[in-house]
Amino acid sequence: MGEKQVLVTGACGEIGQALVQELSKRGAYRIVTSDLAPLPDSIKDLVVEHVQGDLVFKVKVFYDYDFDVIFHLAASLSSKAEIATEEAHRINVEGTMQLLMLAAYRSEKYGKAVKFIFPSSIAAYGMPNLEAKKKAGRVREEEWDSPHTMYGCNKLYCEKLGMYYSRFHGQKHLDDNPPVMMDFRALRFPGLISAFTVPSSGTSDYGPEMLHAAAQDQAYACFVRPDTIISFMAMPDAIKSMMMLMDAPRESLTTNVYNVAAFAITAEEFRQRALKAFPGAQITFEPNPRRQGIVDSWPEDVDDSRARKDWGWTPDYDMDHFFDNYFLPEIKRRYGK
Repeated sequence: MGEKQVLVTGACGEIGQALVQELSKRGAYRIVTSDLAPLPDSIKDLVVEHVQGDLVFKVKVFYDYDFDVIFHLAASLSSKAEIATEEAHRINVEGTMQLLMLAAYRSEKYGKAVKFIFPSSIAAYGMPNLEAKKKAGRVREEEWDSPHTMYGCNKLYCEKLGMYYSRFHGQKHLDDNPPVMMDFRALRFPGLISAFTVPSSGTSDYGPEMLHAAAQDQAYACFVRPDTIISFMAMPDAIKSMMMLMDAPRESLTTNVYNVAAFAITAEEFRQRALKAFPGAQITFEPNPRRQGIVDSWPEDVDDSRARKDWGWTPDYDMDHFFDNYFLPEIKRRYGK
């Protein structure tokens, strides 16, 4: 059996680089990448071709490619999307729709379902207030789907677009031989933390930013309250979940969109971990109203029981394992502690 051809958009980002490395490690994939930026040295030699430029205008290039799987990671993230809403919609929605149309076209024309793996986000949820957030606890995929941000709206809408192209596109023409549909699969990720890349000022980056600052003996003013709580996940678990969802037989899936979770933690608990690892760390709390409001709208944690039941999902890193065996050792090594 020959190599499978895979497209990874947004390949230069944190998730993209880690995903390309994992796909290459498997050794059965011909990897094509896309990003606004040139490929970093960490993955340059693992890729057969890189298409650089704005995805919305580059998608037409890919119609001649025989992709088995598309990992669509390219996105304008939450904080940036709130400042440039129209541009975020163009990137997040138009770019996604162009790729979905490509996958749907190739699936029907060649009778082979293209798998479309779409990282979504807890930003797709929207809690109306802190009381509701606390009372809701771990939320299921169909609960509280009223996002408060442009990024969250984009992600939720693209999930719906994926369901449409995967289930209903072309339904007016259904007969005894219905067309082959593309295979859309989405993951709602919590805040993702990599031990090997520096935080990029994302809305959920306050935790790792604390520890990076503490390791460098720099003061850090956290932009959310101490009691702020959301769920987080180690980057290796994020990559593991994408690979598991890609490998899952289509008949075992009961939905197109799955929560995945690892551990929920407060900002104060992040501070205590920093103080324990780096005594004397100077960490204060200076909540930013806009960013605090975004994080408050996300649930405390998510219910990932469907992923566990349908395709055997379990994270490798709980909170202690994450800090003690993954994140802190690398942070200390990076800064010579």
